[in-house]
Amino acid sequence: MTAAGKHQVSRAETSRRGGRPGRAGIRDVAAAAGVSITTVSDALNGKGRLPDATRRHVREVADRLGYRPSAAARTLRTGKSGLIGLTVTTYGDEPFTFTEFAYFAEMARAATSAALARGYALVILPATSRHDVWSNVALDGTVVIDPSDQDPVVSELVRQGLPVVSDGRPVGSLPVTAWVDNDHEAAVLGILDHLADAGARRIGLLTGTTTDTYTHLSTTAYLRWCERVGQDPVYEAYPAHDPCAGAVAADRLLARPDRPDAVYGLFDPNGTDLLAAARRYGLRVPDDLLLVCCSESTVYASTEPPVTTLSL
Repeated sequence: MTAAGKHQVSRAETSRRGGRPGRAGIRDVAAAAGVSITTVSDALNGKGRLPDATRRHVREVADRLGYRPSAAARTLRTGKSGLIGLTVTTYGDEPFTFTEFAYFAEMARAATSAALARGYALVILPATSRHDVWSNVALDGTVVIDPSDQDPVVSELVRQGLPVVSDGRPVGSLPVTAWVDNDHEAAVLGILDHLADAGARRIGLLTGTTTDTYTHLSTTAYLRWCERVGQDPVYEAYPAHDPCAGAVAADRLLARPDRPDAVYGLFDPNGTDLLAAARRYGLRVPDDLLLVCCSESTVYASTEPPVTTLSL
C-alpha cells in the first residue's frame, strides 16, 4: 500500500473513532477511564445510578482529553436543542433593537454566561409577536424581559409547552413558568426622597406608555409618592421604543408652566434627552434642574454635567 493509501486509511479510522482528527470521542474517554460508553454518557449527563467517585473520574478523564459531547448527537438522544431564547416583547412589532440599550445588552451578556455554564447556548430573538418567528427556532425555553400584560409571545410559547421565565413580575394572570424582578416601588421612592432631600420642590417623571411591570409599577409609585407629599404629579409619557419620542417628551416636560425642578427618567436615553432640553431652555444642571435616570450605561459619568443614574 502506498503512503497516500496508508494516510487515507488512517484518516478513515480516525473518523470512525470519533470524528475530526485529534478530537477525542466518547470511545476514547471510555477506554481511558476503563468504563463502558454507557457509563461515560451517564456520568457526563447526570444520569444513571453511578457512584460519585465514578462520575468525577469520568469527568476528569473527559476534561483531560478535551472531550466535548456532540450537540447534534445530544439533540438526537434527548430531543432537546440546547438553545434558550431571549427577547424583549413589550414593544411588539415595532422596529426596536433592544440590545442597543445598556440594560438589555447587560442582560443578554449575563444570560449568555449563565446559559453556557449550564451547557446551553443563548439565541437573541427579535421583539416581535409574530408566532412564525418563534416556531421556526427549536428552543428548550425562553427568557422574556418586561412582558406586557397580554403578551402574545408568552401565551404562544406556553401553548407550545415551552418554559417561559419572565424578567419582570407578570401583570395580571400571564402564565409564565417563573419570574424574577427588582423592587421597583422601593427604588422609585428612594430616588424621589433623595431628590426632595436635595432641595427639589416639584419633581417630574418621564415614563412610558407600555403595560409592562417596570413601567406600571414605577409610574404608580411616583403617583403615590406625589399623593403622600402633597405634590401635583408632573409627568410625560411616551412610546419608549421610539428614540425621537423621548426627546419630544423631555422637551414637553420642561416647557410646562408648572415646570419641575427635578426629573426622574425611567429609560436609558432620558438623561441625554433631558440635558439637551435643559440647554434649549437655558436651565443649568444641577443648579436649576436636578436629573436622575435609570440606566446601566457608563456614558452618564462623562456627560457635561454628569447625570446620576439608578442601576437595576
